[in-house]
Amino acid sequence: MLGMIFDSVLRFATEYNEYFSSGMAYLGAGIAVIAGFGPGIGQGFAAGKAAEAVGRQPEAQTKILVTTLVTQAVAETTGLYALLVAILLIGK
Repeated sequence: MLGMIFDSVLRFATEYNEYFSSGMAYLGAGIAVIAGFGPGIGQGFAAGKAAEAVGRQPEAQTKILVTTLVTQAVAETTGLYALLVAILLIGK
């Protein structure tokens, strides 16, 4: 009799832990996606400053464009890592 009760409690605890773990994974994925706002703001700021720089010195447009594209690519990696983490957490 005691063994049946213990098995029932153990089964309930296992199900509860699965749901709790799944819920925490979804919560973590949501928090990871929030990290995508930082790169978006940073890239917008950098693009605005690049447009200002081209407006002030049009002859340096190619150098400014290359520098801006490289920095945009580096800034985007943070957002991509956050997206990858979110996808991995949801798939778990």
